Amino acid sequence: MNADDFGLSAGVNRGILEAHAAGVVSSVSVLVNTPGWTDGARLLRGIGPGLGVGLHLNLTTGRPVSWGGSLCDARTGWFHPLRRLIPRALAGRIDPGDIAIECTAQIARLRNAGLIVTHLDSHRHVHVLPGVWGPVVETARREGIQVVRVPLEPYSVNVMSWRALLKKATLRLAWSFAAGGASPLRRPDRFVGISLQGSPRFLRRLVALLDHLKPGTTELMVHPGHPDGDLAAWDDYTAPRARELAALTRPEVRERFRRGSFRLIHFGAL
Repeated sequence: MNADDFGLSAGVNRGILEAHAAGVVSSVSVLVNTPGWTDGARLLRGIGPGLGVGLHLNLTTGRPVSWGGSLCDARTGWFHPLRRLIPRALAGRIDPGDIAIECTAQIARLRNAGLIVTHLDSHRHVHVLPGVWGPVVETARREGIQVVRVPLEPYSVNVMSWRALLKKATLRLAWSFAAGGASPLRRPDRFVGISLQGSPRFLRRLVALLDHLKPGTTELMVHPGHPDGDLAAWDDYTAPRARELAALTRPEVRERFRRGSFRLIHFGAL
């Protein structure tokens, strides 16, 4: 159970750690260049080894850790937003060297905070884009990070949501072009979570997923948190985070983790 966006704001940090304390979240993906990073690093240093920590590579929000180069708007020094990054990546206008430098710098910031990096994924899944996947995977391999997320949720999960289906199809197409359908690093057997995000039926869908897990390893992506001012200024996914947190800490969800039908791990145990 991996919570994305740790480090986005103090409220997000606090909510994710509440879900971890409830015995549900076992792993976090950390943003290292957003308002909650300093608070998050301090909190994570006080958490035991039961919580895995990975890099949530950020190439779309705020300023880079390195010089940025082709990843940034030359006028502002900020990253190109997602709507600009995608066409630039598809057109080959992003320098792979700039991606590798920024990815290396963000990994170093996480490690310099005294944290062991168990995995790598990215904000808005941009690492699966053509032109981005290659340098990110090579950087992860060079830095000794053995697990990189491949966000391919089965189409059979929540087939009634056309938004989720469109996002799943887009990610699958992007990754197939970028990676040729192969991942040179480790990953769980399955990935789910896209169909949960933003749903008013989050609790019902989460319970259904837990009750029908297949044998093997599954990454279940979630986004719990307490909305606050910093979050609202940096991200438009606000109120649903509180709904996710409430669902993750419900007795019926916690009970499913206590039953022993499956084992909660983090990426360091793959």
